[in-house]
Amino acid sequence: VTVKLICQKMGPKFDASQVIEVTLRVKGAEVPGGSSLAPKIGPLGMSPKKVGDDIAKATKNWKGMNVTVKLICQNRVAKVEVVPSASSMVVKALKEPERDRKKVKHVKHSGNVSLDEIIDIARQMREKSMAKELKGTVKEILGTAFSVGCTVNKTSPKELQEQIDSGEVTIPEK
Repeated sequence: VTVKLICQKMGPKFDASQVIEVTLRVKGAEVPGGSSLAPKIGPLGMSPKKVGDDIAKATKNWKGMNVTVKLICQNRVAKVEVVPSASSMVVKALKEPERDRKKVKHVKHSGNVSLDEIIDIARQMREKSMAKELKGTVKEILGTAFSVGCTVNKTSPKELQEQIDSGEVTIPEK
């Protein structure tokens, strides 16, 4: 019986000064579980508990909502950056009271948002959008408002999209 030893090379040593970005989806103002953070940031030499506390502090304005967070890791220090999605911005624009996500489930967002707020959200989401003009981005946000279930200027977001297409409603570029 012959025994073969297989020699595997280890990867290069981790460089702590290198900038690494980690993107996570978390509940606002809540500390994510260490079991979900540890596999992502453990190899970078950072404590999941400390990073979790930083995430909870950075997302306190988004309490109870799902929000995307970008961790910029360098020299074993994580800088937390909140990257809000269109849906979380529309829900925030509804100005609904904060809710405990463990007690209140399947919330119907039946409020009303003004067109000016939709345009503001579209301006913030402009760099993520694939639309050529702001008008297209506004229509994307109106589609998100439709899927969330709210109205815009007391009308259906779909009707407003058709009015934008026909030219009845104009969207200012600036």
